[in-house]
Amino acid sequence: MEGRFPNRTLPYALVLPSIAIVAIFLILPSLQALYLSFFEVSPFGNRRIFVGLGNFREILTSDSYRSSLRLSLVFAVAVVVLSMSVSLGMAVLASKPLRGIGFYRTLLLWPYALSPAVAGIVWALLFEPSSGLMTYLLRLTTGLSPNWMMNANYALLVIILAAAWKMLGFNIVFFLAGLQNIPDEMVEAAQMDGASRRQTFWRVIFPILSPMTFFLFIMNSLYAFFEVFGLIDVMTQGGPGGGTEVLIYKLYLDGFISIRWGYASAQSIVLFILVSALTLLQFRYAGRRVFYA
Repeated sequence: MEGRFPNRTLPYALVLPSIAIVAIFLILPSLQALYLSFFEVSPFGNRRIFVGLGNFREILTSDSYRSSLRLSLVFAVAVVVLSMSVSLGMAVLASKPLRGIGFYRTLLLWPYALSPAVAGIVWALLFEPSSGLMTYLLRLTTGLSPNWMMNANYALLVIILAAAWKMLGFNIVFFLAGLQNIPDEMVEAAQMDGASRRQTFWRVIFPILSPMTFFLFIMNSLYAFFEVFGLIDVMTQGGPGGGTEVLIYKLYLDGFISIRWGYASAQSIVLFILVSALTLLQFRYAGRRVFYA
């Protein structure tokens, strides 16, 4: 080690910028949120009243918070299942040796390059009640013309579709990488043993993809809970009637609109604990099905 790093301070100097960024933008704000969660803070932040666990008790007894929690769980499950299943199918198609496949792969990846706000604008225009393309196609094919700005269930469906679409490019990149690393000999051996294409995929290819699938399962779950604020803010702002008010957006409303800093801080702590617990459960149970060899 001394021969490679004659200056013993060099390794610490190299990692110091990363440690500083994590400390400033993650650890310190988290500690501040934990501290504020035990107080009622005035709108201007110049007065604090210690309430102990009062904010957490209010969260546990709040009907609106429980409703937002149920909505968030439904939203997260729908986004993860839809995004991963569609992206896996598209990755399988994109892995075929077709002419011009590189161009098509590039088109499949670009949704992830868009910011959540831009993705929200795109989908809001597509489903615009009077002149949106998707609204026109629905009216043409089904005779229905639903208004997602007035119907909570329809608004939730549109948000789920938009959020799942936003993650397609990210998922496709990893699924494609996994598919391209599968040895052809294994697929050919399965086909020679009489396995159909469907059996080959589910019995040979998909188990090999299980590490990639598990990783994407975790990342998509975190995305569905933490990274959809911009999408929802641009499209619905939590409406109509709170129909798309997931936990991360409710935290924003209580903290920055209602100016309840202590209550919002307590919500951030609860959300962090909830998602951490769900992630640990995923590692404990879903991780057992991962095939690494």
